Amino acid sequence: MSQAYNPERKQYFSSKLLASLGQSQREERVVGIADVDLYVPRLNFVFGEADIVSGTAIVSLCRLRQEYYGLASDEALFLERATKEIVHELGHTFGLGHCPNNKCVMHFSNSLADTDLKEASFCSSCRPKIIL
Repeated sequence: MSQAYNPERKQYFSSKLLASLGQSQREERVVGIADVDLYVPRLNFVFGEADIVSGTAIVSLCRLRQEYYGLASDEALFLERATKEIVHELGHTFGLGHCPNNKCVMHFSNSLADTDLKEASFCSSCRPKIIL
């Protein structure tokens, strides 16, 4: 994990962590849960990342907590956000891209407000596109 840490950004490079999850051969989907701040180049942060080829994904819990923003803890809201981001990244492992419907779980979350707005389920356009 230390190879993924960028001391200048004080964040972890999600692609390096994701690569370590995809190293073994398996048929199941795997979601790594990280309690550190993740990034990819050209973005300030990411809530998660997925690799369709290996069927792996990683989700960061760090920015999903109210406490990260100096607010009081809200466990129910945190669990709702985490669920949405995990389902979103799993959707990518099943072949789904980002959806323009801001209520669909596959909508890209550029901010926590986007995550809060979307639902934890696939819209009627995305659901039939899931590749099993």
